[in-house]
Amino acid sequence: MNIIILLLVTIFSYLSFLYGRSRIRTITSTQSIKINALPNYYGYYLALWCAIPALVILLLWSIFEPAIIKLLISQTLAQNDLNYSSDQLNLIYQKIRSLYEGNFSGTLTEEIILGVKNYESFHVIAQSSKIVLLLSTLIATISYGIMRISKNNKARHDVEKILTGLLFACSLVAILTTMGIIFSLLFESIKFFSAINIFDFLFGMSWSPQRAFVSDASAITTLEYENLKGAFGSVPLFAGTAFIALIAMIVAVPIGLFSGIYMAEYASSKVRKYSKPIIEILAGIPTVVYGFFAALTVGPFFREVGEKFGLEVSSESALAAGLVMGVMIIPYVSSLSDDVINAVPQSLRDGSYAIGATKSETIKRVVIPAALPGIVGSVLLAVSRAIGETMIVVMAAGLAANLTINPLESTTTITTQIVMLLIGDQEFDSPKTQSAFALGLTLFFATLILNYIALRFVKKYREKYE
Repeated sequence: MNIIILLLVTIFSYLSFLYGRSRIRTITSTQSIKINALPNYYGYYLALWCAIPALVILLLWSIFEPAIIKLLISQTLAQNDLNYSSDQLNLIYQKIRSLYEGNFSGTLTEEIILGVKNYESFHVIAQSSKIVLLLSTLIATISYGIMRISKNNKARHDVEKILTGLLFACSLVAILTTMGIIFSLLFESIKFFSAINIFDFLFGMSWSPQRAFVSDASAITTLEYENLKGAFGSVPLFAGTAFIALIAMIVAVPIGLFSGIYMAEYASSKVRKYSKPIIEILAGIPTVVYGFFAALTVGPFFREVGEKFGLEVSSESALAAGLVMGVMIIPYVSSLSDDVINAVPQSLRDGSYAIGATKSETIKRVVIPAALPGIVGSVLLAVSRAIGETMIVVMAAGLAANLTINPLESTTTITTQIVMLLIGDQEFDSPKTQSAFALGLTLFFATLILNYIALRFVKKYREKYE
């Protein structure tokens, strides 16, 4: 239903654009007045008045409709039996929805059948009300827009004001989303650190969250605290994350940077035309495919080679995961480096050639310093991608939190452990689950520090030209 409504709103908006443009032309031709903007702006003005209010109502309705229907169903169930708890009401409501959507598997009861009938009636009423409200809104907003156009308003100024408001709203959504992520991590992490000492978490050498069985942080006994004290040492996770990311960057940065320099400075247009899209294909391959490749091909290959030399190589090794991850990251460094190098003004190259510098000297002493901010940005993006990767590590590096610098052994990363901690139905009041948020918050601050170092590096070594 929502897709059909979106399609209809799009069609109405386009028709409003055509009508607004023709309307102002008709007015100016019959009344011989000078319009205050180009005809297209009047069309944009009417189309925006048609689309924006309707889309806002549709969005708000989609958000609040399920909650309102759930509240009405719960009230109906509570009237029949006052002994239902909130959890029982939620469970019955989920069964009602499953039966209504055709996914129910279980024993039907009278209350579920009655609830489905009520749900269906409430759903029909909600859909009908939504259509009526949207049509009324479209009629009102389009009428208002036509009235404004008939008065020969300054359509360009009004369109720019509306678009400015949209841009501000988008920026506000981005800021609020970031703040929501930070506060959600922060609040859950505070609960975790109320049960686990922060120094035990940051400097502990053993990670075994399965030992955490306490759900009430205020009622932890001395024995339970000692048991928890050694369960959440995150040093092996940080070391594993940094180790695998380091292997990936050793592969990605040289190959990506040198290929970017070659395509920007040495390759012919024909070679560049075909080679750059081929390299960028690597970025479009799903990470799960890389994980399969690392687990089924690269890992066994290293194990077989190691056995021939008498080395003990794990089937799931940091080397296999890091190598495949590095191949995946190459396009990030290569394409961005290529773009920023091409953005360096040709006059700088010409000036270097004019004083007798060779091509390689020009690249090393002029082009690279001028493109340094972009190159550092591409490397930073690659590092962030390596730190945040999960599927390749899960499938190729293992799940054991081993503190090792041997690339032939298995290890794990922070993101992998976060996924493992939050899989399935979890209780969010236990230290085991809350540790995932503590890991996320720590990783957030680590990335923030990495960004700061990169900005300081760029500021110190960047070449400035007038």
